[in-house]
Amino acid sequence: MSIVVTGATGHLGTLVINELLNRVPAEEVAAVVRNAEKAAPLAERGVELRIADYDSPATLRDVFRPGDVVLLISGSEVGRRIPQHTAVIEAAKAAGVARLAYTGVLGGPDADFKLADEHKATEQAILDSGLTYTFLRHGWYTENYTEQLPVQLEHGVAGSAGDGRIGLATRADYAAADAVVLTEQGHENKAYELSGDTAWSLAEYAAELSRQSGKEVSYHDLPAEAYRSVLTGAGVPEPMAQILVDVDTSAIARGLLQGGTGELARLIGRPATPVADTIADALKG
Repeated sequence: MSIVVTGATGHLGTLVINELLNRVPAEEVAAVVRNAEKAAPLAERGVELRIADYDSPATLRDVFRPGDVVLLISGSEVGRRIPQHTAVIEAAKAAGVARLAYTGVLGGPDADFKLADEHKATEQAILDSGLTYTFLRHGWYTENYTEQLPVQLEHGVAGSAGDGRIGLATRADYAAADAVVLTEQGHENKAYELSGDTAWSLAEYAAELSRQSGKEVSYHDLPAEAYRSVLTGAGVPEPMAQILVDVDTSAIARGLLQGGTGELARLIGRPATPVADTIADALKG
């Protein structure tokens, strides 16, 4: 039996593997990756590599073993996730894995914004499969904003979220929670609503960035169409731009990503990383 992480060389997957290696021996961890060369650093740490591609169901047939505990990290290509995730679910069921955990979105079946659609469909497919599951419903990552610091410092923070608040936490926080669930018993057939401890508005985020950087950074709350134009002008593909605008107007503005359950902090046994700390780290470069 192994703990198997799919998408293991992505931003989140890399952090989950790091957390697992702090908790269990490397020989108990397996990474499902598309490119063995890219994953070579994992192999050097003793992690077993299993080569497969979400888009090639045949490659998934032999990557899981009876009794494995599997983390399905959601694919990054919006619009293609349902067939990709379905292929993983079917392969996991055929292999007889012990449990399948999935990184969905805060709110689960109650999340009624576009980005949540594929996550909800995936959760339902897992339920329909009959597999023992754990749903890890991630909130918004602080890095979704701090990775844009150069643009924000020059042009300000743009969005269409109004005064909506976001329970931000870092990818590392969520990865720590994922690793806890993968390595401990008692999480079978449970769903966790994960978010930061404090919810921030984008205006408050801009004010904190101003305070720490010494530059005046404002939040520009734009009409949806204007924000879409900003995103596409920055090179975001039109379909993704529409989804990001919808996240602001249909999720953040309505409080659907505010969180507040405290489940993330309880799982990891510490407070979630404060947004101010993440901004400070990002400013250091």
